[in-house]
Amino acid sequence: MRTSGSCEQQGGCPVNEPAAPHAPGRVGDVRRRNLSLVLDSIARTGDSKPSRAQLAAGTGLTKAAVSSLVADLVESGLVAEVGLYRDGERGRPGQGLELSSRRGVVGMEINVDYLSVGLVDLAGNLRFSASIESRNRGLAPDAVMARLAGLAAEARAAAGADGISIMGGGLAVPGLVDEQRGVVLSAPNLHWQHERLDPQSLLDGAPLGVRLSNEANSAALGELWYGGGRPDFLYVSGEVGVGGGVVVGSELYTGPGGNAGELGHMVVHPDGPPCSCGGAGCLETFAGQEAIFQAAGIAEGSFKERTELLLRALDAGTPAASMAVDDAGRYLGVALASAARLMDVQAIVLGGHFAVLGQWLMPALAGSLERHAPGLLDPKNLTVSRLEHSGTLLGAAGQVIRSVIESPLEFLLAAKLA
Repeated sequence: MRTSGSCEQQGGCPVNEPAAPHAPGRVGDVRRRNLSLVLDSIARTGDSKPSRAQLAAGTGLTKAAVSSLVADLVESGLVAEVGLYRDGERGRPGQGLELSSRRGVVGMEINVDYLSVGLVDLAGNLRFSASIESRNRGLAPDAVMARLAGLAAEARAAAGADGISIMGGGLAVPGLVDEQRGVVLSAPNLHWQHERLDPQSLLDGAPLGVRLSNEANSAALGELWYGGGRPDFLYVSGEVGVGGGVVVGSELYTGPGGNAGELGHMVVHPDGPPCSCGGAGCLETFAGQEAIFQAAGIAEGSFKERTELLLRALDAGTPAASMAVDDAGRYLGVALASAARLMDVQAIVLGGHFAVLGQWLMPALAGSLERHAPGLLDPKNLTVSRLEHSGTLLGAAGQVIRSVIESPLEFLLAAKLA
């Protein structure tokens, strides 16, 4: 699945029409590409709010063409005009352009012990978020989806109150997925195997529907687009399980079968304990959230309560808590050393509970990496995500936002049909 990049590099973006051969360069194709070019240029400028004249200079299109394209984008609600300023000494003042704050996407996450949603506008601002603790392990998917639907309704209500029109949504789960069929192929920590979901029911009527994705991959994309991520890095997601997302050349690499990045099931101890995947000695049995709680002697309470107890114990220097986190860091280092050698990884970003535990985890992790792969990774390229747990929501929503930026005409058609 392609998740980022230029539509021009791919010969134009797809629309809902038959894939029949046609002559290149027809008017519809040119306009489709140019709409994407202009919208992408506005998105890339961030806070600078370019004028039509600046867009024309930057894209190489004529001012008349840019004005026509911008008019369509403004009318569709994807772009907003802001302010007045002069580009130079002469001429009329120009209006700045930015991605509209009145269009949004709902990011949603199912995890083992919680559910969460976030409303993200086109510029990537998290406008609303909510989460609830939910013991989802072993629950039927329909029951979990019913709970999540309640949170999705809260996001829709928040959008309505702020005058934001929802374009679509993204749903991330901690397992391998078949996005096209809406099937969770394997989510060991949820005890789900080949379970069909109905993501579209969460946001009924949204023009672009709801996309299903892997939690770690979504978090990696959230880091890439909204966390100041580099163009090449390995993202490590820490939850009950441990996941990974590989980004190469600002593209998510998922492998031929879509399963690349399953860091949590790398074997770090051949004689280690059994894992939920059916194997033994996997990284998540030492560095997963539940493994750390158990090793620290924190067995009771909700996820939030146990996290607070762990952090207090670490602040106090409690030996069991310190040893649990040190062991997690050491085994994580073993896995990352192997991954870095295998994939020539130059940078690693830690998210989820690894980000929360960063100050206590990092010394053992850095020492383990240096022991098992001396000199391979520059310490300054081992960082903690600033997004923490919001990265998954931002990435799940961001995939839909990027699809609109890459093919605004597809959104326009979908919105008319909705």
